[in-house]
Amino acid sequence: MNNRAEALASRLEQGAAELAAFANGCSDAEWNTVVPGGSGKDTRTVGVVVHHVAFMYPIEISVAQVVADGNAVTDVTWEAVAGINANHAGENAGVTKAAALEALKKNSSEAAAAIRKYTDEELDKAAPFSLSFGAPMTMQFVLEDHAVRHSWHHLARIRSALGR
Repeated sequence: MNNRAEALASRLEQGAAELAAFANGCSDAEWNTVVPGGSGKDTRTVGVVVHHVAFMYPIEISVAQVVADGNAVTDVTWEAVAGINANHAGENAGVTKAAALEALKKNSSEAAAAIRKYTDEELDKAAPFSLSFGAPMTMQFVLEDHAVRHSWHHLARIRSALGR
């Protein structure tokens, strides 16, 4: 077993579990509360944001794999991310708590399983990464800054929106 990969996978699972536990305790009104975005233009509800975290795990793992393969990530921009987020929000505006939590459980489990398979050599591989202005980033950084932290980031925003 790779200790670094295990630690990353465990942190991802911990964050997903904390998000799931918090979301599960939300009332219907809270589930439908808008979580303001950094730009002030984001109008996603708590439910959509929880589902968004689940939805993004496979994408985030596939982007990290590109880095592990030694290839530059050039087509992932903040504009592209905003487009993905907007499309996801429109398609999932009425997501139920059960559906979002099931997706979060399934996709976080699959993401953690994928991370556990990585070697130190893969985690240390660096390649130009467009979200970091083309600076070479390691696969471990890409995982930590995206898949691993994603649930923590959105849980903090949800807590803030709900005042708890």
